[in-house]
Amino acid sequence: MSDDVCALVGAVGGAGTTRLALEFGATLAGDGRSVLVVDAAYATQGLSTACPERVDPDVTGVVTDDRPIAAATYDREVPAGRLALAPARAPFERLSRAKTSECARRLAGRIGEATREFDHVLVDVPPVAANQAVAAVTAADRVALVVPDTQRGVDALPRTLDRLADVDAGVDAVLANRTDGDRQVEDADAVVPDSQTTALASAPVCPGEGEFEAAVAAAVATTVGVEVPPERQTSSLTDYLPG
Repeated sequence: MSDDVCALVGAVGGAGTTRLALEFGATLAGDGRSVLVVDAAYATQGLSTACPERVDPDVTGVVTDDRPIAAATYDREVPAGRLALAPARAPFERLSRAKTSECARRLAGRIGEATREFDHVLVDVPPVAANQAVAAVTAADRVALVVPDTQRGVDALPRTLDRLADVDAGVDAVLANRTDGDRQVEDADAVVPDSQTTALASAPVCPGEGEFEAAVAAAVATTVGVEVPPERQTSSLTDYLPG
């Protein structure tokens, strides 16, 4: 259906990449699109927190056992479109096997496989220091670097750009995340403020009318190249529930 694979890469641990991947996915789904969020952050496994059901199998099982990506795909209930997650949730032994070069190649193949079913595939990528992260950024059509809007983020930015260049992955956008108005990452292509909802299990909050939701929609336009009309950013799941 699409060849639009976007990797959201954390410049440092805790940059908020998983949350942004969820919010990007919900924003695109709110425009009637089908979106899969794939977890390449095997160590933190944050995406599983947002999964609506028990995760078995998970994406590491897909690559270690050579199974289709559909086996580890779980749908989130959203008002429009489709939002699905392929999270990591595995014991240490399988995490280690999933990081081999062979499994990394399988991950790249499964990401490509998902484009036949979904309009967009978003990949949650940790700082590039392992095989699966390299596979994710090199399989992507677009790469967005997620940088916390702090001095730590500023310091990490040039190192991460160099690392991505080392693996022949370009950067299409730099996203300054969790900014509080006192900007640190001055040359960012898009800026996303803190959300009032901080728990990953309570995400996504997009689409919606708030400052955070509008900033996410703008970041989606910059990163993915999809403009979500404002009238499609105002629905929330509660609008579809009784009472």
